[in-house]
Amino acid sequence: MNVMIFLIPAALFMAALGLCAFFWSLRSGQYEDLDGASHRVLITDEEDQPF
Repeated sequence: MNVMIFLIPAALFMAALGLCAFFWSLRSGQYEDLDGASHRVLITDEEDQPF
């Protein structure tokens, strides 16, 4: 049971860190254009064509 003294704060810290990373990604615009990324995958470039 003594290990729980270390595991619970570590889990809470990692959860808070993940939540901060999620809010940072929202503020920096990571989720602005989700459709554009899926369409760019399907577009072939002229430079990528095999010879």
